[in-house]
Amino acid sequence: MNALRQRAGDTLSALAAQDCRPGAPLLSPTQLREQLGALPGWKHAGKTLAKSFAFADYYRTMAFVNAVAFVAHRQDHHPDLSVHYNRVDVVYSTHDAGGVTLNDCICAAKVESLAGSR
Repeated sequence: MNALRQRAGDTLSALAAQDCRPGAPLLSPTQLREQLGALPGWKHAGKTLAKSFAFADYYRTMAFVNAVAFVAHRQDHHPDLSVHYNRVDVVYSTHDAGGVTLNDCICAAKVESLAGSR
């Protein structure tokens, strides 16, 4: 089990190390399943990739939101965020492509890395 967890962590790190590229095509169902294997807790629903993150208080919630905003700015790829007192719902979708692309998975991996460092 430890080797499996390490491999998933390595895949997450490799995904998070990439940068978004303009014009990314939709992922095939097989490609999307592969990417989701590296994104713990992220769910694919319809044309989106989403996860909810919980925090101890509003201050930590807002610190996370600001970190996500920084990632979005750097990648020029922006999620929909629902911000609550102690929770943030992060939803990615590449509207131009009509669904989930590698760019969404890259940003989800970067956000996941942020959450892992709390």
